[in-house]
Amino acid sequence: MNKIAFVFPGQGSQKVGMGQDVAAEYKEAKAVYKAADAKLGYAITEVIEKGPMELLTKSENAQPALVSTSVAILKALETYGVKADFVAGHSLGEYSALVAGGFLSAEDAIYLVHRRGKLMEAAVPNGQGAMAAVLGLDREALSAITEAVTAEGDDVQLANLNCPGQIVISGTIAGVEKAGEQAKVAGAKRVLPLAVSGPFHSKLMVPAAEQFQSELDKVAFQDGAIPVVNNVDAQPTTDKNVIPEKLVQQIYSPVLWEDIVMNLIAQGVDTFVEIGSGKVLSGLIKKINRDVTILAAGDVSSVKEVAAQLKGAPTK
Repeated sequence: MNKIAFVFPGQGSQKVGMGQDVAAEYKEAKAVYKAADAKLGYAITEVIEKGPMELLTKSENAQPALVSTSVAILKALETYGVKADFVAGHSLGEYSALVAGGFLSAEDAIYLVHRRGKLMEAAVPNGQGAMAAVLGLDREALSAITEAVTAEGDDVQLANLNCPGQIVISGTIAGVEKAGEQAKVAGAKRVLPLAVSGPFHSKLMVPAAEQFQSELDKVAFQDGAIPVVNNVDAQPTTDKNVIPEKLVQQIYSPVLWEDIVMNLIAQGVDTFVEIGSGKVLSGLIKKINRDVTILAAGDVSSVKEVAAQLKGAPTK
């Protein structure tokens, strides 16, 4: 049976002005941004609208900005009666997925990721952590390298298993550099340092994860109406009780994106809709499986196109 998954991008997809045409056209989208400003106590919408990019890219702004935008675009899409069978998100995008699945209110998700961004930013002093994308090496070989480097005293681990031949590593600057050099020797085509503010999804984030637990305790989760396939184990669930623990683990654990997509396909998903800024996930999904249908909703025209394709319905 044909099934649809809504997928939501993570940090790095932010751009100045994202989602603003959708907010201007759909009152449901505009309401999300207004609620975000009210919940955060400052105008995140103004940061999205005007930038500058440097301010928008700070984790404490980028994270709520991206979740607000994804949820706003989702609300616009939902006005056409479009529904998903599964939801999933890449790292930060998991919070947008939890809103889409009915586990969490938009305001609570936006509050949580603002706090998450601050804690992640503060966990490792600037200039001590790093991330790099390793292209053209399989996960077993790269995992063996990162484990050996860590055992020698420089922490590094697999952070994002994005698609075949694209894995991000994260850890101390020395750990990432050593693992990168060894990866090239082992046959990696390229190692690309990433412009990030910290070693996300590495064990260095454990202090941030421990502090984040108390933020999660302030928020009410509901059982999901739509299963979410989470980052930590790539398994679908609608159980609200497992979500907070997964969100804590997610901060220092690898994002199993390739496994998530494979699992969704195994569950009968043949159509993926990326909802939010950019098309990063669309590109990754294409590298994982060329036979599935991949759509992206990021502005007014693409929202209408996706709605028309999924519903065969006239657009507003």
